Amino acid sequence: MANVFLYAGLGEALTCYQVDTETGGLRRQGTVALPAEVQYAVPDDAGEHLFVASSNRNNEGSPNGTVHHLTSFRVARDTGLLTQLGGPRPLPGRPIHLTADAGAWHLLVAFSEPAALRVYTVNADRTPGVPVEQAEPIEPGIYPHQVRVAPDHQQVILVARGHNPRNGKPEEPGCLKVFDYADGRLANEVSVAPNGGFGFGPRHLDFHPAGRWIYVALERQNQLQVFSRPGGRVSKQALFTRQTLAAPSVAGQRQLVGTVRVHPNGQFVYVANRGDGTKDEDGQKLFSGGENNFAVYRINPGSGEPELIQHIDTGGIHCRNFQIDSTGRLLAASHVHAVKVRQGSSIVTIPPRISLFRIGDDGRLTLLQLHDIDTAGRRIFWMGLVERWRNH
Repeated sequence: MANVFLYAGLGEALTCYQVDTETGGLRRQGTVALPAEVQYAVPDDAGEHLFVASSNRNNEGSPNGTVHHLTSFRVARDTGLLTQLGGPRPLPGRPIHLTADAGAWHLLVAFSEPAALRVYTVNADRTPGVPVEQAEPIEPGIYPHQVRVAPDHQQVILVARGHNPRNGKPEEPGCLKVFDYADGRLANEVSVAPNGGFGFGPRHLDFHPAGRWIYVALERQNQLQVFSRPGGRVSKQALFTRQTLAAPSVAGQRQLVGTVRVHPNGQFVYVANRGDGTKDEDGQKLFSGGENNFAVYRINPGSGEPELIQHIDTGGIHCRNFQIDSTGRLLAASHVHAVKVRQGSSIVTIPPRISLFRIGDDGRLTLLQLHDIDTAGRRIFWMGLVERWRNH
């Protein structure tokens, strides 16, 4: 059996909760401070260490940050409490996403603006080390948002979202940047960009555990696309495209696809739909409507085709992160910030929340518990699960 810990970044504070995997209960364990707001974090394979990216640059109150770091922590087996290892490693800009390779001997960090992908060594004491000098220049695309190492550890994919037309500027295309990978070094970059990347705005991807398919969430199109990996290479065109919303989006409403996760058994795939736009009403900014739900798909084992089987409310507004535990029975989701919503003649505040769901044998979700989190005005920008096996 494993101890399951949930970590939530509340601004610059990273708080640990122990998860009751049967009831969906959370028990607060403790908090550590980062140099700036938590952007993303990733554990090593054993759950013994957690690597955290932080920055004081964000899309809201601090668009021109100057504090950007990588910090490593040891995870206590029985309590999940974090002990910092060494000092933070300064970064050149805001780290939007990071991942670790096999054994967590390297950390791969994606930067959105200016766009970049960098690889950092991990020292023997598990502290972040120096950047790896690359033999070939890297073309990161426009606005990278995620970096992943393939299950066979031989490829890395950088997901670059691009931009919709805005402020008189034309659309900027998105793409998947595919690299061969070995021992911290990236090579033979290939760009996958259907239609030149126009109408293609990928935010996140996940790999099928068998390695045959890649499931890509298109934030700008509210779509899920499936790409194949014949011979370890990524197909140039999607095999399948599915709309993720339960109903067509409404003009003027901010609607964005978010995270995508494939179930550990490879039979299902989950996508978060996010709506968090506001409108001015009676001197207040109120939720303007939209979908905040999970789209659940059954995967055809022969073709990889996704079949929609469920839409279910995520339990809050703007689910930025969700994760599935290794048993495939529990899904945890976090919602970024508080939003005011009109309900009849009243106005209520939907607080930042963490929601826990049971995953059935048929892949469908059932809500277990909602947890309102007192963030003291800060955002839950990142949330994730770490599992530590108990002593026998």
